[in-house]
Amino acid sequence: MSLVILADIGGTNTRVALARGSQVLAESIRRFPNAEYRARGEDISTILRDYLARSGASIDGACVAAAGPVQNGVAEMTNLDWVIDAGKLAAATGARRSAILNDLQAQGHALGHIPPGLLRPLIPTAAPDAAPATAPMLVVGLGTGVNAAPVHGHGAGRIVPASESGHINMPVRNAETLRLLQFIETLLASRGEPAHCGVEEVLAGRGLSNLYAFAAHEAGHRGEKSSAGVLEALEAGDPLAREAARLYTAILAQLLADLALTHLPWGGIYLIGGMARAMSPHFARFGLAEAFREPRRVDLLTHAFPVTVIEDDYTALTGCAAWLEALREA
Repeated sequence: MSLVILADIGGTNTRVALARGSQVLAESIRRFPNAEYRARGEDISTILRDYLARSGASIDGACVAAAGPVQNGVAEMTNLDWVIDAGKLAAATGARRSAILNDLQAQGHALGHIPPGLLRPLIPTAAPDAAPATAPMLVVGLGTGVNAAPVHGHGAGRIVPASESGHINMPVRNAETLRLLQFIETLLASRGEPAHCGVEEVLAGRGLSNLYAFAAHEAGHRGEKSSAGVLEALEAGDPLAREAARLYTAILAQLLADLALTHLPWGGIYLIGGMARAMSPHFARFGLAEAFREPRRVDLLTHAFPVTVIEDDYTALTGCAAWLEALREA
């Protein structure tokens, strides 16, 4: 079976790997710092050429996952001035077949191809019957940014619609979350940014830092910590960090519940990304399951839609490989 080349282009690094069929070859994964290539006026084309030159691999296909919108087969990076299309991929790699996906779409295509040992159940289902393999799923990315998309179908028939769900309004359920929204919007305005509190402002990496600042404000003083600093403080028992984690958990539960009722992911909700992995050990303590399963007029949330964290940093590469293989077999 021929080899294919894969790339997951983030805001900071690009990860490149080889795959045989839908199996990513773990030993082939390499990281390339985007800033170094950008400083020389180079882009993903040079990264792919450098990778192939070093590996000596002969490849048949290429697939790229890009952290930005993909329209009509063209990706425009959100945090880089890179534009990627099929012609650029073919010229850089010599691949006869290629594909370009949004990074969240790639992660959606990875579902069903991730080893069970990398799946951490968070909220089990209480439904009497197991969902069929064809049931829709939902993938939710919690990392540098936030996004979510439904996943329908299998193989070449799988559809993962593009989405920018990280910029929908933050859920407001009570006086505290209303004060939080107003605090975040004032904070953004002070930085000269659009004063809109989307869910990304509280659930992405910077979101945990924002929640810590709000917890300090509620306590009557200023407090600033990076996301990593908040997580360290949480382990040390810092009460402000606990408040930030409690708020993070409550808002995430509300978002997941709203998305579940919108998309009906009988096959489960899958959380991916650095924030999902970092916060998953704390979700039970702060009541993620109880908040998610809050009774509503329709009782689906009380028993349906299991929630799982994917503990794999290379999910987008797996999704790229699975998508190329599905296209080959179609």
